[in-house]
Amino acid sequence: MGPVRVPKDAYYGPQTQRAVENFPISGLRFPPSFISALGLVKKHLALVHQDLGLLPEDLARAVAEAAKEVQYGKHDAQFVVDVFQTGSGTSVNMCANEVIAGRANEMLTGKRGGKFPVHPNDHVNLGQSSNDVIPSVIHVAALVRAERHLLPALGALHKSLAKKTDQFAHVLKVGRTHLNDAVPMRLGQEISGWARQAELGAERVRSGSRGLRELALGGTAIGTGLNAHPAAAPEAVARVAEETGIPFRTAKNRFEAQGAQDKAVEFSGVLKCVAVSLGKIAGDIRLLASGPRCGIGELVLPVLQPGSSAMPGKVNPVICEAVIQVMAQIAGNDTAVTLSGQAGFLQLNTMLPVIAHNLLQSVELLGAASLSLAQKCVDGLAADEKHCRAMVEESLALVTFLVPKIGYDKAAEVARETQATGRTVHGLVLEKGLLSQEEWDLLLQSI
Repeated sequence: MGPVRVPKDAYYGPQTQRAVENFPISGLRFPPSFISALGLVKKHLALVHQDLGLLPEDLARAVAEAAKEVQYGKHDAQFVVDVFQTGSGTSVNMCANEVIAGRANEMLTGKRGGKFPVHPNDHVNLGQSSNDVIPSVIHVAALVRAERHLLPALGALHKSLAKKTDQFAHVLKVGRTHLNDAVPMRLGQEISGWARQAELGAERVRSGSRGLRELALGGTAIGTGLNAHPAAAPEAVARVAEETGIPFRTAKNRFEAQGAQDKAVEFSGVLKCVAVSLGKIAGDIRLLASGPRCGIGELVLPVLQPGSSAMPGKVNPVICEAVIQVMAQIAGNDTAVTLSGQAGFLQLNTMLPVIAHNLLQSVELLGAASLSLAQKCVDGLAADEKHCRAMVEESLALVTFLVPKIGYDKAAEVARETQATGRTVHGLVLEKGLLSQEEWDLLLQSI
């Protein structure tokens, strides 16, 4: 093998370049949230190591400043390693070490890259291993994005649905079970179920993400903390917690935190559950807006784009279908995370990069889908009240409400005659003198 050639404009060094050459598998890169969390963790470790007298002040400050730049996305383009790499994430950890060292050296000497005066391993990676850093970064990235992106998006969706619950509280419509007509209900009642799903989704995210607060940092290679100062990780974690506003803490048992990824698997399952909720909401809206003239047509969708390249004037449920596709992707991501969680052999899980990729993609997709569904679909929904009322009048299920008034047998007779003649329950009830118009109106108002 010939000499490794690192691009002249690169902050990273030969180890990263070898990873690029050896793992050109997918073209997938780690997301900005992961890179940001990696910079955040490295920054605070450098400052803690300075305070403990383990790093000279000038080197520590340069490392911390370079890591801060990584945290804020200034060097995302330097993270060139593929997601599919060594299972510990060593390649991406070394990429971070080299980028941070290369930038720190530029700050101190004016020369980009290299190992002097800041060394990627001896200084940037001091007291660390990929085996404790990468699991910690996965937790930090996932929880930060859940707090700052996903939960606000679910909150916006719940707010939009709650508003429509009130707006459509007066609209009478047909309920449906087994995709067949059931008893009437209010459109606002139907939407209230969706609103509660969004609300519970946020509660599930908060509850299911609590395990991510535990960080493996300080365990180094296998959980024993070899070559790490015992005070460094707890202090660095405390500073990460202070900066993010999230109560991160060191893992109660680092062997569990590094040998298993149960907390990530648990959170991925929660994300799948919430995605299924969104899929149900989007699917219901899609059905209720179907037609609109030859389908159910109770809801009127906002027009976002031409619905067909061949049929003029067609409006398709584009946001609903995008959300349903997101649901399928997140379910697939969860399967990948689940299988990856099983690959925790002895003291290390060797599927960390694919866990990071799938878990963080699910967080981002779910947040984006929630916000899109709220802003591009729910907020613009309208009800075809006349059509809703007409279908109620046509529904045979109205006879159920007649039982307390006229008895089961007469109600069944009305149902049979309605079915046979095609007439409405309303018309037959008035014709037979079973109810007056006033009594009928009061009956509908009671629904």
